[in-house]
Parts: sequence; C-alpha cells; structure tokens
Amino acid sequence: MLTLYHAPHSRSTSILVLIEEMGIAEHIDVIEVTVARQDGSGRADPRNPHPEGKVPYLTDGADHLRERGAIITYLTDRFPETGMGRPEGDPQRGAFLSWLFYYQGVMEPVLVLNWAKLDHAAVRTTFRDLETVVDRLADALDGRPYLLGDRYSAVDLLLSSPFQWLPDAAPKQPAVADWIRRCADRPAMQVVAERESAGLTV
Repeated sequence: MLTLYHAPHSRSTSILVLIEEMGIAEHIDVIEVTVARQDGSGRADPRNPHPEGKVPYLTDGADHLRERGAIITYLTDRFPETGMGRPEGDPQRGAFLSWLFYYQGVMEPVLVLNWAKLDHAAVRTTFRDLETVVDRLADALDGRPYLLGDRYSAVDLLLSSPFQWLPDAAPKQPAVADWIRRCADRPAMQVVAERESAGLTV
C-alpha cells in the first residue's frame, strides 16, 4: 500500500488535496508526522523516513519518493483514470512535466527568495525574477482557465498552492488572480482545509 508522510499546514497539504481530487484515499495510508517549522517550533519526527525529516514523503513498498513534483507524477501516472495528470502518450505530457519541473526549479525558489528579500544577479539570471514568473503564468492563462487549457490538472494545484498560503502575495494580473481563485474554490481544497482546521488528516 502507498504511504504518505504528512504534516498539517505544510507543503504536503497540497498532496492531500491531490489525493482528494483524484478520489484515491482508500489506496493511501496517511501518517501524520511533525516537522521543524520556520518559526523554530516543531522537530523532525523519527517515524518519518525522509532523510531530511521533511514532507511530503511517499513510499510504495521499497520505492520512496520525495519532492512534490515527483510525487505528483508518480500518483497521476499510477491512477491515470482520474484525469489529474497527463500520462505517457498524451499530447500534453511534455507540457505537464514542464510545469511540474518549472515549479520546483524556478517558481518556488523565486518565491522564497522574494519573500526573504534576497536579490542578486546570479539569482535573476539562473531562476528569473518574480515579475517574469508572473508574466509566464499570465501568458499561459491568456484565453483559457487553466495552465493546460480547459481542464484543471495537478499542475494548477501545485503552481497555485503558494498563493493559497500567502494570499497577500498573490499576483494582481487579472488572468492570474482569477486562476488562483478558481483553484482555491475547488471542493477538494475546501474539504482538506476544513479537515486540517479540525485537526483531522483524512
């Protein structure tokens, strides 16, 4: 059975939303663990097999996965009938993977560096800047509701996720702001938010 190691109100919450969207909760055992938090609270949990004590972490027998992009790819490939991914052979497979890697390799570093107010030419040339990231999203959303077209997918969930946590940092460009609202209004997002507020995992 698949096992997800999760800490409430963390990056792994987006994987719970994905599981809810896909309707695959019966296939995944969710184990709640503690993690070290930015404010100094919390600690690494010895029950968590992640080598750095972070979440999310997914195990499937002897196979272990870390990083949300990898976990999203694994789950959407494992359960292609849910429609949240783009399986091999799908004409949008390349776009799907590109957005997942763009988030991990460009968007999240830019958001964290911007939040920390760190700026350097090497950062801008390697990762781009926040304005460029927002422009990229706006271009992709021009004339369509989601990053891959008319259908919501796991890339929308992942790339909109930081703005669910930090709504004050959400871009003001209309196409991007509307997309963030559409993603936030998904029933799965509401269900998981209510569960976590009530102290429930599943």
